Amino acid sequence: MAPTLLLLPGDGIGPEVMAEMRKVARWFDRHGLSFEIEEDLVGGCAFDAHGQAISDATMERALRADAVLLGAVGGPKWDGVPYEVRPEAGLLRLRKDLGLFANLRPAKCFDALADFSSLKRELVEGLDILIVRELTGGVYFGEPKEIRDLPNGEKRAIDTQVYDTHEIERIAAVAFELARVRQGRVCSMEKRNVMKSGVLWHEVVTRTHRERFADVELSHMLADAGGMQLVRNPRQFDVIVTDNLFGDILSDVAAMLTGSLGMLPSASLGAPDPETGRRRALYEPVHGSAPDIAGQGRANPLAAILSFAMALRYSFDAGEAADRLERAVELVLADGLRTADLTGPGGGAAISTAEMGDAVVAALDRAG
Repeated sequence: MAPTLLLLPGDGIGPEVMAEMRKVARWFDRHGLSFEIEEDLVGGCAFDAHGQAISDATMERALRADAVLLGAVGGPKWDGVPYEVRPEAGLLRLRKDLGLFANLRPAKCFDALADFSSLKRELVEGLDILIVRELTGGVYFGEPKEIRDLPNGEKRAIDTQVYDTHEIERIAAVAFELARVRQGRVCSMEKRNVMKSGVLWHEVVTRTHRERFADVELSHMLADAGGMQLVRNPRQFDVIVTDNLFGDILSDVAAMLTGSLGMLPSASLGAPDPETGRRRALYEPVHGSAPDIAGQGRANPLAAILSFAMALRYSFDAGEAADRLERAVELVLADGLRTADLTGPGGGAAISTAEMGDAVVAALDRAG
């Protein structure tokens, strides 16, 4: 049976970029790599249809799928809906119910886009960083999480940073395993100078490295210093592993090194099944729903297409196909084709979302 891919286009530009990813999947289907593709709702569109950001039925389909590919969720249309059913709650439920604890955010600068980076070309040329972010723990999920009324009439907001040993061990192991097939270097980032969770993080990562991954080079850096170093000398890094909060911040910093959010894919992975070794997985472009350009054909579909390349690599054991797709994207960019986010001042005419998808499909024939 062909593996199942569940598409959740979502809101804003999500359906537009996912339509181009479908074109790429169809190309692979014609060339011997088939998928059973299903589609469903998540986010604001799911709230409109079901009164919730993701239905139980959709969640069941996600649990059965070999991989889930999501477009984007949210937009001002749903600003007034209750907090627990806001569009983003659908994404959070997917992460939680699928057990997706490892978020992989590559920051790779394609040579043709080096001049679009916020840094000088000589700092980002050849840049290839992978940020591994813990996704289901930390301050985003810790309890208590509340706003309290105080006797003096003021309010007190509380968010709790919590990590257990096993949560740190498993994310560190993912980072070390990925480093083994890259440049063999991991930098762990936390704030052990002011946070007890950082002290434990440092201890557990160090022990995990010593006991299981001594062949990989490990360094440590305070997260604020890490942010500075990302814009000072980003090529010093290979794999960065960090917690949920710092990973959220640092991966967005790294994103701007590459030239455009429209170029950045991501993968969120669960633990391997003890019997099959299969990991539940969700793939999504880093960009948001961009409601201001939705429906105009201006969105860059390359992040969604590159997210599919990550699915090929991590969920379907199709590394050669993933390499071919990434080469096709590189060829398109080298040909000078650009969507609106990549034109810049005096950069020439932009092509549409659909034209970029067509160009990648055509380049796949050349990328073998």
